[in-house]
Amino acid sequence: QVQLVESGGGLVQPGGSLRLSCAASGFGLNYYTMGWFRQAPGKEREGVSCISSTDGSKYYVDSVKDRFAISGDNAGGTNWTVYLQMNNLKSEGTAVYYCAATYGTGWLTIKNPFDLSSYDFWGQGTQVTVSS
Repeated sequence: QVQLVESGGGLVQPGGSLRLSCAASGFGLNYYTMGWFRQAPGKEREGVSCISSTDGSKYYVDSVKDRFAISGDNAGGTNWTVYLQMNNLKSEGTAVYYCAATYGTGWLTIKNPFDLSSYDFWGQGTQVTVSS
Protein backbone atom coordinates (compact mmCIF):
# COMPACT_ATOMS: atom_id res chain seq x y z
CA GLN A 1 0.00 0.00 0.00
CA VAL A 2 1.46 3.32 -1.07
CA GLN A 3 1.52 5.96 1.64
CA LEU A 4 2.22 9.66 1.13
CA VAL A 5 3.01 12.08 3.94
CA GLU A 6 3.40 15.80 3.22
CA SER A 7 5.20 18.35 5.36
CA GLY A 8 6.62 21.83 5.12
CA GLY A 9 3.55 23.99 4.89
CA GLY A 10 3.09 27.16 6.89
CA LEU A 11 2.62 30.91 6.81
CA VAL A 12 4.81 32.97 4.52
CA GLN A 13 4.75 36.56 3.33
CA PRO A 14 4.21 37.41 -0.33
CA GLY A 15 7.49 37.04 -2.17
CA GLY A 16 8.74 34.49 0.32
CA SER A 17 9.69 30.84 -0.12
CA LEU A 18 8.69 27.45 1.24
CA ARG A 19 9.77 23.91 0.51
CA LEU A 20 7.22 21.14 0.72
CA SER A 21 8.21 17.51 1.15
CA CYS A 22 6.30 14.34 0.34
CA ALA A 23 7.62 11.11 1.77
CA ALA A 24 6.32 8.20 -0.27
CA SER A 25 6.60 4.56 0.75
CA GLY A 26 5.29 1.20 -0.33
CA PHE A 27 5.70 1.33 -4.10
CA GLY A 28 5.58 -2.19 -5.50
CA LEU A 29 7.05 -1.17 -8.86
CA ASN A 30 9.96 1.12 -9.66
CA TYR A 31 8.23 3.36 -12.17
CA TYR A 32 5.70 5.90 -11.02
CA THR A 33 4.65 9.52 -11.26
CA MET A 34 4.37 11.84 -8.31
CA GLY A 35 2.64 15.17 -8.37
CA TRP A 36 1.69 18.18 -6.34
CA PHE A 37 -1.81 19.60 -6.40
CA ARG A 38 -3.46 22.41 -4.48
CA GLN A 39 -6.94 23.41 -3.49
CA ALA A 40 -7.78 26.96 -2.52
CA PRO A 41 -10.89 27.75 -0.49
CA GLY A 42 -13.98 27.51 -2.65
CA LYS A 43 -12.05 26.31 -5.68
CA GLU A 44 -11.43 23.01 -7.37
CA ARG A 45 -8.23 21.07 -6.82
CA GLU A 46 -5.66 21.87 -9.49
CA GLY A 47 -2.34 20.48 -10.57
CA VAL A 48 0.88 22.34 -9.79
CA SER A 49 3.76 20.10 -10.79
CA CYS A 50 4.67 16.45 -11.32
CA ILE A 51 7.74 14.32 -11.92
CA SER A 52 8.50 10.96 -13.48
CA SER A 53 10.56 8.41 -11.52
CA THR A 54 12.03 6.85 -14.68
CA ASP A 55 13.56 9.77 -16.55
CA GLY A 56 12.99 12.69 -14.19
CA SER A 57 10.71 14.54 -16.60
CA LYS A 58 9.08 17.48 -14.88
CA TYR A 59 5.86 19.28 -15.61
CA TYR A 60 4.54 22.59 -14.31
CA VAL A 61 1.32 24.48 -14.61
CA ASP A 62 1.92 27.81 -16.36
CA SER A 63 1.13 29.92 -13.30
CA VAL A 64 4.10 28.53 -11.34
CA LYS A 65 6.73 28.11 -14.03
CA ASP A 66 10.01 29.87 -13.18
CA ARG A 67 8.96 30.13 -9.53
CA PHE A 68 8.43 26.53 -8.39
CA ALA A 69 10.79 23.58 -8.77
CA ILE A 70 10.05 19.90 -8.22
CA SER A 71 12.74 17.38 -7.38
CA GLY A 72 13.11 13.93 -5.88
CA ASP A 73 15.50 11.70 -3.95
CA ASN A 74 16.08 8.00 -4.64
CA ALA A 75 13.85 7.78 -7.66
CA GLY A 76 13.03 4.24 -8.72
CA GLY A 77 13.10 2.68 -5.28
CA THR A 78 10.17 1.57 -3.18
CA ASN A 79 10.45 4.77 -1.17
CA TRP A 80 10.84 8.23 -2.67
CA THR A 81 10.82 11.74 -1.27
CA VAL A 82 9.65 14.49 -3.59
CA TYR A 83 10.11 18.17 -2.91
CA LEU A 84 8.38 21.28 -4.16
CA GLN A 85 10.48 24.40 -3.78
CA MET A 86 8.18 27.40 -4.01
CA ASN A 87 9.73 30.82 -4.53
CA ASN A 88 8.22 34.26 -4.93
CA LEU A 89 4.95 33.06 -3.48
CA LYS A 90 1.85 35.05 -4.22
CA SER A 91 -1.36 35.41 -2.24
CA GLU A 92 -3.16 33.20 -4.75
CA GLY A 93 -0.83 30.43 -3.67
CA THR A 94 -2.78 30.09 -0.43
CA ALA A 95 -4.19 26.58 -0.50
CA VAL A 96 -3.95 23.09 0.88
CA TYR A 97 -1.20 21.35 -1.05
CA TYR A 98 -1.56 17.66 -1.73
CA CYS A 99 0.95 15.08 -2.84
CA ALA A 100 -0.30 12.39 -5.22
CA ALA A 101 1.12 9.33 -6.94
CA THR A 102 0.31 6.73 -9.53
CA TYR A 103 2.11 3.85 -11.16
CA GLY A 104 3.43 4.35 -14.67
CA THR A 105 5.08 7.25 -16.45
CA GLY A 106 4.38 6.69 -20.13
CA TRP A 107 0.95 8.25 -19.84
CA LEU A 108 2.53 11.66 -19.15
CA THR A 109 3.26 12.21 -22.83
CA ILE A 110 -0.24 11.41 -24.03
CA LYS A 111 -2.52 12.72 -21.30
CA ASN A 112 -2.87 15.82 -19.18
CA PRO A 113 -0.23 15.35 -16.43
CA PHE A 114 -2.59 17.04 -13.99
CA ASP A 115 -5.67 14.92 -14.59
CA LEU A 116 -6.78 14.17 -11.02
CA SER A 117 -8.39 10.89 -12.03
CA SER A 118 -5.00 9.56 -13.16
CA TYR A 119 -3.62 9.56 -9.62
CA ASP A 120 -4.44 6.65 -7.33
CA PHE A 121 -2.77 7.66 -4.08
CA TRP A 122 -3.12 10.91 -2.14
CA GLY A 123 -1.61 12.44 0.95
CA GLN A 124 -3.54 14.24 3.66
CA GLY A 125 -2.43 17.70 2.55
CA THR A 126 -0.46 20.54 4.09
CA GLN A 127 -1.67 24.12 4.46
CA VAL A 128 0.23 26.95 2.79
CA THR A 129 -0.86 30.48 3.62
CA VAL A 130 0.64 33.45 1.80
CA SER A 131 -0.20 36.63 3.65
CA SER A 132 1.38 39.76 5.05
